[in-house]
Amino acid sequence: MNTAMTPMVTLSADFIKKTQDEVTPHWGELGWVTYKRTYARWLPEQQRTEEWPETVKRVVEGNINLDPRLQTDSVADQVVADLTQEAQNLYRLVYGLAATPSGRNLWISGTDYQHRNGDALNNCWFIAVRPQPYGDSHLVPDYLEQDQAAVSMPFSFMFDQLMKGGGVGFSVTPNNVRQMPRVDRQIDLTIVIDSQSASYDDSVALGAVDRTDWMRHHSLAKTRYYRLPDTREGWVLANANMIDAHFNASNPEGQAQVVLDISDIRPKDAPIHGFGGTASGPMPLVEMLLDINQILNAAAGWKLSAVDCTDMGNLIGKTVVAGNVRRSAELALGGAEDDDFITMKQDKDKLYHHRWASNNSVAVDSQFADYQPIADSIQHNGEPGIVNLGLSRDYGRLIDGRQPDIDGEVEGTNPCGEISLSNGEPCNLFEVFPSVAEEQGWQLEDAFALGARYTKRVTFSHYDWAVSRKVIQKNRRIGVSMSGIQDWILKTFSQRVVTGFQAKKDTETGQTFMQPIYNQAAVKRFNELYAAVVQADKTYSEMLGCQPSIKHTTVKPSGTVAKLAGVSEGMHFHYSRYLIQRIRFQDSDPLLPALKACGYKVEPDVYNQNTMCVEFPVKAAHADQPAFASAGEVSMAEQFATQAFLQTYWSDNAVSCTVTFQPKEGTEISRLLLQYRHTIKSTSLLPYSGADFEQAPKEPIDEATYNQKRAEILADVGVKFSEMTGHHDQKDVELVDQSDCASGACPIR
Repeated sequence: MNTAMTPMVTLSADFIKKTQDEVTPHWGELGWVTYKRTYARWLPEQQRTEEWPETVKRVVEGNINLDPRLQTDSVADQVVADLTQEAQNLYRLVYGLAATPSGRNLWISGTDYQHRNGDALNNCWFIAVRPQPYGDSHLVPDYLEQDQAAVSMPFSFMFDQLMKGGGVGFSVTPNNVRQMPRVDRQIDLTIVIDSQSASYDDSVALGAVDRTDWMRHHSLAKTRYYRLPDTREGWVLANANMIDAHFNASNPEGQAQVVLDISDIRPKDAPIHGFGGTASGPMPLVEMLLDINQILNAAAGWKLSAVDCTDMGNLIGKTVVAGNVRRSAELALGGAEDDDFITMKQDKDKLYHHRWASNNSVAVDSQFADYQPIADSIQHNGEPGIVNLGLSRDYGRLIDGRQPDIDGEVEGTNPCGEISLSNGEPCNLFEVFPSVAEEQGWQLEDAFALGARYTKRVTFSHYDWAVSRKVIQKNRRIGVSMSGIQDWILKTFSQRVVTGFQAKKDTETGQTFMQPIYNQAAVKRFNELYAAVVQADKTYSEMLGCQPSIKHTTVKPSGTVAKLAGVSEGMHFHYSRYLIQRIRFQDSDPLLPALKACGYKVEPDVYNQNTMCVEFPVKAAHADQPAFASAGEVSMAEQFATQAFLQTYWSDNAVSCTVTFQPKEGTEISRLLLQYRHTIKSTSLLPYSGADFEQAPKEPIDEATYNQKRAEILADVGVKFSEMTGHHDQKDVELVDQSDCASGACPIR
């Protein structure tokens, strides 16, 4: 049987050279720096990082060889020939930056890590927080049967996927939390460490104790003892051991003491060979275990609340963030009438300690009517977001009408809200930049069809968790997205998609709302592109002998990936016509000397030690066009209407949107949420901020300031870097403050 380690489909050096001669990558103003800093993997045998042609080759070959027809003992020559042609088409598309897979794929696809663990190809996951069995996962604790439900399971799933670099949405809605059993006992948790460990002093300072001394004075006879191996799984299982000891069902012997031995965990700054980057040492884990145990001890005799469960998830996320290259992204989904959940971030001490680790949203349905308390909270701190599970279960695109239970097992969403998901399911993403694709001669239908086939192959990866394998095989859900939407609409139609509003009475509420009027040429074009994705999936599914995907299209928020091509992020309007974009680098990053030499402003980060902040002047595409509007100029009503347009005519999954609003628009939030209750599957809102705080990631500037700052840049950073180092290279270092999403909510890769 063929394995991904020895790919059957490869791209020849002659083809890659020919492509480089014929295609010029559409780098944005921040594109090459963002690529080098974020996605170029370190090649130890050559002591340099990848160049863009090498990254694209790795990614395309890693994906194309997931085609299940290649995983057989006898592969037809025609299949190999067809897939080689497709790989070449994909290479040209991605190399030119007319489209890209998700940031997760740019980092993982084609690596040894992918072959060991296909989970890492998916951006985000969803899990319901209720007792569940581990199934045949290799992470099932030894005290449990595979089919035995355990309180620890959703937290283990969350911890594991976050450690692999994916974001996790989790549901603590009343229906889930009421299934949590009573906490039966308090646990005396002891964390021990050998005095020879390089992490000994730091761990003891946080509450760990000397292993030899403890063993000398205590017996393990009635103790649940677990010595952590130096693996991701060890961290997950340590947490599971501690959590489950609190409950009779998973601790029938009633052991009241848990001892976790962290002696074998590698020290801070030791390399992580599979995923990349460096280790954090066991210290963040020590803090997390003690904090989660404290929550469970405080709940002894009672059931855990939604707030308790969210705190546990947030503490896990906080720990993962400390692991250097991983960037935790969480969305906690609670009940729309759970005031404790809605207001939990108003506790500033806990917010700063760990509650910052998730974006919080509430689940509603289309009959929900009282949005005022939610709107009040949004004006206070920008949360909660809204997730309409009823719409997701019964609708694909809104224009296609109600289809009861078309996606009936949906329970939540990923952290950015563009994919509604069933329990254990991931989002699986690819995005096309339509304006760039057309500039490079692509028929958009062909570009989107390649995206559909790319994501379909990802569903045939090896997945660790039984709950995920089952739902992926059932749904084969894909998410073909587009980014630079505002750029493409302005370029193609010379106006924005919302051409006006007209008053219309809502028969259910009796209120009159201003309903949007849409550009009908845009309606037609989006319909055509949606049909192309669905047809491509249908045709490919027949070839593979699997069912078509349950849903196909989405709008992801983009962010880092959009910066590669320099396009607007997802459906969002450019933040400003002209702006300073600030990007943070570890102070040892080899790119910094070249950036300084080119004239970019480089200064210490005022918020984080060992971090430098670099300013990049940026001009939005089409900033001079009369119909252009920035996020600071466009009304909240038009942003809602634009999201509704995309949910109606393009996305059968959902549309990720962070609506920005001016202070004077705050009173309109409740009314707009009510107006679009039958149209928008998920949304979030944030007040628009310019330069409201020092070293803001994005600071609007005027044209004169932009021109001045551009004039101060003396050379191309790629050329300068090559001159200074002899090659375009930087070693794999810790990545700082960069995400795959516009809001900064989603994972770095």
